[in-house]
Amino acid sequence: MILCVAPSPSIDKLFEVDRVEIGRIHRPSAFVAVPGGKGLNVARSAHVLGADVVATGLLGGHAGRWVEEALAAEGVRARFAWVEGETRSSLSVADATGRGLTEFYETGPDVGGGWARLEAIVGDLLPGTGWMTISGSLPPGAPGDGYARLVRAARAAGVPTALDSRDEPLALGVAAGPDVVKVNAEEAGALLGFQVRTLEDAVRAAGEIRGRLRGDGRAAIVTRGAEGAVVVTAEGETLQARLYERGRYPVGSGDAFLGGLVTGLERGQGWRSALALALGAAAANAMVPGAGRLDPDRAAELARRAEVTTIG
Repeated sequence: MILCVAPSPSIDKLFEVDRVEIGRIHRPSAFVAVPGGKGLNVARSAHVLGADVVATGLLGGHAGRWVEEALAAEGVRARFAWVEGETRSSLSVADATGRGLTEFYETGPDVGGGWARLEAIVGDLLPGTGWMTISGSLPPGAPGDGYARLVRAARAAGVPTALDSRDEPLALGVAAGPDVVKVNAEEAGALLGFQVRTLEDAVRAAGEIRGRLRGDGRAAIVTRGAEGAVVVTAEGETLQARLYERGRYPVGSGDAFLGGLVTGLERGQGWRSALALALGAAAANAMVPGAGRLDPDRAAELARRAEVTTIG
């Protein structure tokens, strides 16, 4: 089983319009809403790929109930901690000009004592878990070392953990020694104090992050959007993973990447196969409107075309 921790879920909405114009009324030609936020996107992606998944996180209010019901309608098992206030929403707007997405992200409610309830749920679910993922930003009111605490709990239970976050929660989480850290180039640069622009930068960043994990058998991944990802594996091999496919809806592709990766690793696949599935899932997500949505057959077909090579 894969346990996906989503500390800051949201209702992820996508509007499609002909052209975004400042100060004008827009009437979307298409609209999608999904139970999202990074952690739930990971859970939904892994579920679609056939993994046994349980999601957990912090929900509040009417919006939170919608998220819970929509997730259940997709067949994803979940157990949430509830807090005061309303679960946040996120909006992405796609237009036909090729300028990319315009995105708006709300801040979630102050979770207060909800974090302790979430940690208790994670503790209950860790027995029997094959992998745990922790994704996204810490919500207001959560302890600054919240992710580090979850990583340490998983390590005590013998459960490998994959972490995808940013800023101080990422730095503290890395110091706790998760088994996999997956960050994009911007997040890696903020953590390490230098810009990650080139392949060489990404190789350096992945190596430095793995060095901070302080232990054998740990891996670091730096994703580079359409340029794929650089990985220093648990065995110390440096890999470049690429798939030359682009889609119109990239929001959630990084989460689908992580969902595909842990699905492969939880099945006992090696790093090359798991990375190929990760790339296939990410590319398939970008072809479908709505974050964390993908066609599993399309993901498998794309995974067979992925290139994973040794570099360095």
